[in-house]
Amino acid sequence: MEKIATLELEKFIKEALYEDIREGDHTSLACVPADAYGRAKLLVKDHGVIAGVSIARKIFEYAVPEMQMTIHIIDGAIVKPGDVAFEVYMPSQAILKTERVVLNTMQRMSGIATMTRQFVDKVADLPVKILDTRKTTPLLRFLEKLAVRIGGGTNYRDGLYDRIMIKDNHVDFCGSIELAIKKAHQYLKDKQLNLKITVEVRNLNELEQAMKVGAIERIMLDNFDPETMRKAVGIINKQFEVEASGGITLDTVRTYAETGVDFISVGALTHSFKSLDLSLKKK
Repeated sequence: MEKIATLELEKFIKEALYEDIREGDHTSLACVPADAYGRAKLLVKDHGVIAGVSIARKIFEYAVPEMQMTIHIIDGAIVKPGDVAFEVYMPSQAILKTERVVLNTMQRMSGIATMTRQFVDKVADLPVKILDTRKTTPLLRFLEKLAVRIGGGTNYRDGLYDRIMIKDNHVDFCGSIELAIKKAHQYLKDKQLNLKITVEVRNLNELEQAMKVGAIERIMLDNFDPETMRKAVGIINKQFEVEASGGITLDTVRTYAETGVDFISVGALTHSFKSLDLSLKKK
């Protein structure tokens, strides 16, 4: 499994199961003998990219450490209706208790991985990376960003704490791009922090201001049309990393990639995906 924070994952599993079970799965407790064991399979009912198999294992293990799981399809594989991603053998009550948490997690992660792969495939022959954003589900960011990686995308900043990103609101509050950049550098110096700086620009005038100040790693061209973006890339001329952002879709991503930008950030990866249809069936 890709490296993710163990404590964060354990906390998620514990709280997700508690949300669904509380004092007990009364239906299963009433209908299924406590000593009954069963097998179940994860059935794919849609076309896409599977993600979350490794997380499913952790959920089952949390409920029943000695459970048995046979994985047939690994995270990141392309799947189709009828495929069986894995089989699990454990107490029947435990299968029913964990079923919904497993499915909810995997369906969402697979939807994100599928959309990410679609964007990545559109520009696979071009020297550009598809980035995610902070437009994630609260408290599920670590899983959603894992799904982006599984789909072939690249994680941008994890939060507000690991990069300086000067956006329009910051500039407006400061009064100018120049002042915002200078304040950011002074802050980093005072706090003894080593963080990279991105500056968002909304037009060529702001681009000129940002380049005049310099002392940044990346310029984000926000909501530029492709023609203006191509011109901006030429002006920047590899002096800084260049990121395209703002409403870029599957239909337009290649056009933007062809302008010569280094990165394209797509909020839709984690806020407008369609969950992949999966089910856990008794075997």
